[in-house]
Amino acid sequence: MVKRLFDVAFVLVTAPAWLPLLVVVGLVVRLRLGRPVLFRQARPGRYGRPFQLLKFRTMADTRDGTGTPLPDAQRLTAFGCWLRASSLDELPEVINILRGEMSLVGPRPLLMQYLGRYTAEQARRHEVRPGLTGWAQVRGRNAITWEERFALDLWYVQHQTVWLDLRILGLTILKVLKREGVSAPGEATMPEFMGAKTTQGCPPQDR
Repeated sequence: MVKRLFDVAFVLVTAPAWLPLLVVVGLVVRLRLGRPVLFRQARPGRYGRPFQLLKFRTMADTRDGTGTPLPDAQRLTAFGCWLRASSLDELPEVINILRGEMSLVGPRPLLMQYLGRYTAEQARRHEVRPGLTGWAQVRGRNAITWEERFALDLWYVQHQTVWLDLRILGLTILKVLKREGVSAPGEATMPEFMGAKTTQGCPPQDR
């Protein structure tokens, strides 16, 4: 309850800073990439319950002759890459936070199909609400392996406090400004997590 109150209070108090930015970025996305402005995708929330994650769209809807979307690297625009590098594509997630689907800090929400690929220990990342940022994001972001990332997520689940959340939020600002660890080496997006024994450009949208 304390964490939830902190999340809502923080988002509302900082609204004068992020709300105008949300509107401006949304308008630019509409002009540069067209509709839809928002990227919506089902992601697992607390206890693995699905919710609709909201982000700004960063890819063009380019398809081949059969109507199949082209690979991410070919659809990702320079503008979209900049949005990811600056983390501005994440701004709409404040709506998910206000809805109670996400928290400011927690393990990042990944893909629904990963639920059956986690070990029992890795699956504990879903004991808390997913976060806009997290311990793994400030300890390596996308430049670490899946196993390292899940280990950091589990550490957060076991040690979470409001003070730790404040520390992570401060470190997140520094990471964004420095643009450290924004992508996996040689990848346009994050490679898919295939299972506990599998480790696998431009910053990803949390594949």
